Amino acid sequence: MPRALWLALALWAGPAGAGDCERPAEVSEIAPGVFVRPGHDVGVFEGDEVANVGFVVGGRCVAVIDTGGSEAEGGALRCALRARTPLPVCYVIDTHVHPDHILGNRAFAGEGVQFVGHARLPRAMSLLGGIYLQRLAKYTGQPVDPQTLVPPDRTVAGEAVLDLGGRRLRLTAHGRAHTDSDLSVYDEATGTLWLSDLLFVGHVPVLDGSVTGWIETLEGLKAVPARRAVPGHGPVSVAWPGAARDTERYLKVLRDGVRAWIAEDGGLREAQGQVGYSEQARWRLFGAYHKRNVAAAFRELEWEE
Repeated sequence: MPRALWLALALWAGPAGAGDCERPAEVSEIAPGVFVRPGHDVGVFEGDEVANVGFVVGGRCVAVIDTGGSEAEGGALRCALRARTPLPVCYVIDTHVHPDHILGNRAFAGEGVQFVGHARLPRAMSLLGGIYLQRLAKYTGQPVDPQTLVPPDRTVAGEAVLDLGGRRLRLTAHGRAHTDSDLSVYDEATGTLWLSDLLFVGHVPVLDGSVTGWIETLEGLKAVPARRAVPGHGPVSVAWPGAARDTERYLKVLRDGVRAWIAEDGGLREAQGQVGYSEQARWRLFGAYHKRNVAAAFRELEWEE
């Protein structure tokens, strides 16, 4: 069955239950108890399984970190989890608002499951959720229940620690960077830093927040004593902090190029065709996202003092 048709049927059928495990997600154990389902380098709503998502298993329960771009994706991830542990899911952590990370939430909704996100995530979901559901319905050709969008029960404004039973996850809410609702997750037991879309590897970074804030956030995250990082897109496990270099370089080229263009009184449309193209050969999906990155950086930097 074609994947798009299977996705549509799964959405029509409703939430994934214990017996709906014919198509479990393929996950890799990148460290003891840390499992990641790899994403694919396609645009959001242009394919399935776009972002890296996964879960961490503790002694008492499990934390899911992002759920994918649809309820069907979330259900497949839940099936993979059930194949690896009988422990209950106690937390679903949404790392930011983008639809390829949060639209699988409903597959995990149930008694005892707490959804956790950035303090600014509820507002971001309220503003953007309707658009995401419309886009998903257009992609699948099927209506999407508004309850697919599950907001957080608990929000994080600074830092928080989640105890999975002998295993602590440290959550940090960041300022405007990739978006205005970015959370990072650090698994102290294995030194795994789950950065989601604060880190891109191979796939060109996508800017919906602040280019200057993102650069500052990455610089601060280098102090985390992690052995490995999980990016939002790209290989599911990369060395930290070395893996930050490419994302940092791209963002600095974008920032500096836009600043120089503005200083010469250049316009946005011309900037979109000129700024940052030294990076083009280094990134997949450059043509899909770079011009919108220039536009986002331009809007931010044209008013800076």
